[in-house]
Amino acid sequence: MESLGGCVNPECRHCGNPLAVSFCDLGMSPLANSYVPKDQADRMEPFYPLHAYVCGTCFLVQLQEFETAENIFSDYAYFSSYSDSWVDHAHHYVETMISRFGFDGGSRVIEIASNDGYLLQFFQKAGVPCLGIEPAANVAKVALANHGITSIVEFFGAKLGQRLKEEGRQADLLLGNNVLAHVPSLNDFVQGMKLSLKPAGIITMEFPHLLQLIRFNQFDTIYHEHFSYFSLGAVETVFGKFGLKLFDVEELSTHGGSLRIYATHVENDAYVESKHIRAVREKEAEAGLTSLAVYMAFSEQVMRTKRGLLRFLMEAREAGKTIAGYGAPAKGNTLLNYCGVRTDFIDYTVDRNPEKQNRLLPGTRIPIHGPERIGETKPDYLLILPWNLKDEIIDQMSFIRDWGGQFVIPIPKVEIIA
Repeated sequence: MESLGGCVNPECRHCGNPLAVSFCDLGMSPLANSYVPKDQADRMEPFYPLHAYVCGTCFLVQLQEFETAENIFSDYAYFSSYSDSWVDHAHHYVETMISRFGFDGGSRVIEIASNDGYLLQFFQKAGVPCLGIEPAANVAKVALANHGITSIVEFFGAKLGQRLKEEGRQADLLLGNNVLAHVPSLNDFVQGMKLSLKPAGIITMEFPHLLQLIRFNQFDTIYHEHFSYFSLGAVETVFGKFGLKLFDVEELSTHGGSLRIYATHVENDAYVESKHIRAVREKEAEAGLTSLAVYMAFSEQVMRTKRGLLRFLMEAREAGKTIAGYGAPAKGNTLLNYCGVRTDFIDYTVDRNPEKQNRLLPGTRIPIHGPERIGETKPDYLLILPWNLKDEIIDQMSFIRDWGGQFVIPIPKVEIIA
């Protein structure tokens, strides 16, 4: 895909064919994780087209690349450890991998986009040697300080994969959670996985499932940091080109519905294709993901959700109600910018991450405070922006019921929870 500047005729980043079919046009939006310091509130902010296309050949849904991955991810404000449920998910994953595949002190685990060590800490505690690959130096530093996790501070791709191979540091388990979507050079990334995997090694990748994005109207998960959106079929196509085969898949509840794929070298006959692979393929075919019609129809349900959210916010404000947000996630910034929601509707939002506190949301300029602000101001409604963590947040914030406060879930449609 041509990049940086927005080409007139974009090309698929996997197969190179022209992208002519629109999936979802969310207008102009800033980078979703570009939180604004308060002393820079008056500065100009770059906005880029947030328009997803679908490839008519390989059915990969994707955005054009308007900003380099280096500028987006080299200094990052997202720390995985601030979500208790996500850390629990990682812990369970590690226990499952050790139990199923027998990883031990003689194995090597490599995590791509290892963040602050939230996952590798559990392999380390189990005595399994591990290595992180994390391009954001500020986040890798936290992984070392908090968990003793050593990271290669570099973007992953074929060059690094070849180096790991030459150094004898290939992986028995190569994993990446919610990184595949963040890769602009998709082919180079997958080739790197092929190179850095031992002959008998396995790969696991977790990513939001495009089927669930469409089914549950999760358009707010579209933002510039996510370059691609995957069905199982699209991933099989990309992996297959580089000599990797999928042998199993799990459907997960995380991030509104994700897939965890298991892959290995095509030459490795130790693993045969599971019935789960065939079942998910059938689900995608039944949902229409192998034809363009379902992709072309997505925009209308997105517009209905926008109208519904604005209707609720206007009616609440007209009734004299106060509204605060919970969370400052990237998905929330897509939602608020697309819907044109600013401090005329939402007074502020809160977040547990100190890196985001005392800043402003990109585009909308809504201030971000610490969670204690909720108890101080007692809003009538709390709009949960990271709706994928709604159960965890409702439990943490249950005290708002003491003054009659209610929770608002915006996706897939506005839902009020007393």
